[in-house]
Amino acid sequence: MDLVGTLEVLVRVVETGSFSAVARERGLTQAAVARQISQLEQHFGVRLFHRTTRKLSLTDDGQMLLGLARPVLEGVEGIEAALGRQSASPIGLVRVGINVTAGRFLAERLPSLLAEHPGLKVELVLADRFGDMIEDRLDMALRVGEITDASLVTRPAGTVALLAVAAPSYIERFGRPSTPAGLAVHTCIIHDVGPGSDVWTFVTPQGPQGFQVSGGLLANDARAVHGAARAGYGIARLSPLEAFDDLRSGELVRVLSNFQSPGIPINLVYSSRRHLAPRTRLVLDFTLDQVRHVQAMVAASDATRDS
Repeated sequence: MDLVGTLEVLVRVVETGSFSAVARERGLTQAAVARQISQLEQHFGVRLFHRTTRKLSLTDDGQMLLGLARPVLEGVEGIEAALGRQSASPIGLVRVGINVTAGRFLAERLPSLLAEHPGLKVELVLADRFGDMIEDRLDMALRVGEITDASLVTRPAGTVALLAVAAPSYIERFGRPSTPAGLAVHTCIIHDVGPGSDVWTFVTPQGPQGFQVSGGLLANDARAVHGAARAGYGIARLSPLEAFDDLRSGELVRVLSNFQSPGIPINLVYSSRRHLAPRTRLVLDFTLDQVRHVQAMVAASDATRDS
């Protein structure tokens, strides 16, 4: 029996909640996965799972083995990394928690990574609010805002500042505001995320300052705001990840580019309780590179404008 490989199967069964999910990840039959768990039970002489028709739950012995297995697997990964023996082509499924805006951005870029690694699968779990990563069976997540959960390992990706944008057709009809105060006479598309959504904050020489905006369209989904901006209805504030491709193509243009919004931290995170498989590290590093590339391009554009 491959003890390390079978322990990996145990961890993934717990994380996915089923034998069938692990079977799909690894290209095995459900019976083969169940057989590996049975081998573990025979090897240690204990029962690992309570099995019912609805769900699997660990026994006390299973909980103990799981707690001991994770550090072992992390140690094995460290040895492989140190000796340069990690798989050149990771296989299996990586579940990524990501907000809707960034999810579209990443979905348009992942095909290049998947083409290089045919055995790799990525599931984007889209949500603007995240719960517990273990309960949600996430291998990693992209999160915007401060991270306060001490159980998460954080890979900082810099900060993201919302960009004021509009379609060229809107600018042709109504012109551009020259200062944030000028937004008062423009139609603004408001992303409704709660109280104060119609107050847009910009960094001025006097410090961060809020400006009241108004318009006939509010939406609680960034995709709707984005679509209305592209249609030429008004001025919107979008994440660089949402606006980048349209800015590059000319579908949208920057407004008030001399006035930045306050930066918000953006991080890639994974649970400190979870073994970080090579496939997860690959997707994490790829996502980090893509986010940093957009940030660099926006910064270069701002530097060119200011020079």
